[in-house]
Amino acid sequence: MPTSIPPTRNLQHTITTRQLTMIGIGGVIGAGLFVGSGTAIAAAGPGIVLAYLLTGLVVILVMRMLAELATARPETGSFSSYASRELGPWAGLSVGWVYSYHWSVTVAFEAVAGGAIANQLAPAVPAWAFALLFLSALTGVNLAAVSSFARFEFWFALIKVAAIVVFIGVGIAAICGAFAHYTAPGTTNLLGRGGWLPNGFTPLLAASLTVFFSYFGTELVTIAAGEADDPVNAVRASMRSVAGRILVFYVGSILVVVTLLPWDSAEITESPYTAVLNLLGIPGARTIMNLIVLTAVLSCLNSGLYSASRMLFALAQRGEGPRPLGRVTRSGVPTAGVLAAASAGFLAVAANYFLPTGAVFSFLLSSSGAVAVVVYLCICATYIAGRRNRAAVESAAPAVRMWGAPYLPYLVLVTLLGIVVGMVFGSDTRTPLALTLVVTTLAVAAGLLHQRRTDRVAAMTPVK
Repeated sequence: MPTSIPPTRNLQHTITTRQLTMIGIGGVIGAGLFVGSGTAIAAAGPGIVLAYLLTGLVVILVMRMLAELATARPETGSFSSYASRELGPWAGLSVGWVYSYHWSVTVAFEAVAGGAIANQLAPAVPAWAFALLFLSALTGVNLAAVSSFARFEFWFALIKVAAIVVFIGVGIAAICGAFAHYTAPGTTNLLGRGGWLPNGFTPLLAASLTVFFSYFGTELVTIAAGEADDPVNAVRASMRSVAGRILVFYVGSILVVVTLLPWDSAEITESPYTAVLNLLGIPGARTIMNLIVLTAVLSCLNSGLYSASRMLFALAQRGEGPRPLGRVTRSGVPTAGVLAAASAGFLAVAANYFLPTGAVFSFLLSSSGAVAVVVYLCICATYIAGRRNRAAVESAAPAVRMWGAPYLPYLVLVTLLGIVVGMVFGSDTRTPLALTLVVTTLAVAAGLLHQRRTDRVAAMTPVK
C-alpha cells in the first residue's frame, strides 16, 4: 500500500514511483552540462573535475537534508512549506516567491534557447516561431493533467540519461584505444599540458561558482512528491541515488571530456561534448548533440512550468499568494499558476520577435540571478530549525536521515555562505548576485509584512 499523506485540496496523486524517480534523475541533467561546462573547463583546466566533485558533494548534502524533511511530511510546496512551518510564514513566502520568480524566468530563458537551437537545425523557420511552438505545446501539456507532465518528463529524462550513458561508454572505449583511427592520449591531456591546474587555484574557485548552479533542479522531485501515489518511498529512492547520479553523469562525463580533449582547444568552449564526438569521427556529431541539448532544454522548460505553478499553488493555499493561483480544475491542475509561469515565456518570445536572440538570451541569463544559493541556504536553515523542533516533540527515526547531523548541516551552511562571499568577488557572478539580493530583499520584506499582519489579525480574533 502506498504511504498515505495528508490530502492537498484537489491535486491528483497520480505520479508513479517510476516517473518520480526518473524526474529526479532528469533533474540533475540540464543543458548547462552539455554547453556551459565548456567555459568552466577552458578556465580551470582538467582540475575542473574537482570542482564538479566538491560542489556536487555540497548539493548531495543539501538534498539529503531536503529528503529528510520531505519524507517526514511530503507537500507540494516542498522547502517553502517546510520553511513556513519551521521558520515562520515570512520565510516560506519569501523563498517560495523567489523560487517561483526563478522558474518563471527560466521558462522564458529555455523557450528562447530552444528556439535558437531548433533554428540551427532548421534555419528556414525563425527562432521565435520555434520558441512559440515549444512554449505553447508544453503549456498545453501542463494544463492537461499532472500525469501528462510526468509522462513527458519521464521520456525527456530517459533520453538525457541514455545520451550521457552512451557518451561515457564511447569515451571509455576511446580512452582504452578501441577506435582504430584514434590514438588514445593516456594522461597527456590531464597532466601534460600545464598540469592538473594549469592556471592555478583561482580560476578553479571561480569555475566552481558556475558549476554550482548547474546542479540546480534536483529539488524538483520533492515538489512533485505532493502529487505522487507513493511519495515517501519515491523520494527516498530518488534522493538516495542522487550521489551516484552526480558522480556518473557530471564527474564521469567531464572526466571523459578532459581526458580525450585538450582543455585549451578552441572547440571546447562552444560545446565540449560535440568536440569529443567530432574528434572521434562520429558522423553527424553536431546534429546529434543539438538534438540532445534541445531535449534537455525542453525538459527544463517543462519542469519550470510545473515547478513554478505548484509553488504558486502552495503559496496561495497558505494564504501567501493571490487566491486564484490556488484553484484547480477537475483534473487537478492549477491553471492560473501554469499560465502565470508561462506568461514570462510568452513575453520573451514576443521580445525575441523584435530583438536578436542573443540580446534576449543574455538579459534572461543575467535576470535568473543566484537563486540556487538562496534556496539551498533556506533548506539548510529549515533543516536545522526543524531538527530542533522535532527533537522536542517526537523520537521516531525519519525515513531518510541526514548524515553527520547535527554538525554537518552547519558546515554545509557555512560553505554556502562562503559561496555567496565568492560571488561578491567574481566579475561574472557579482551582477547575478546583486539582482538576486534585490529580489530576495523585496520578498523577505513582503513576507515580514504578511506575517505581521497575520499575527495582528490573530491577536484581535477572540478565542472561542
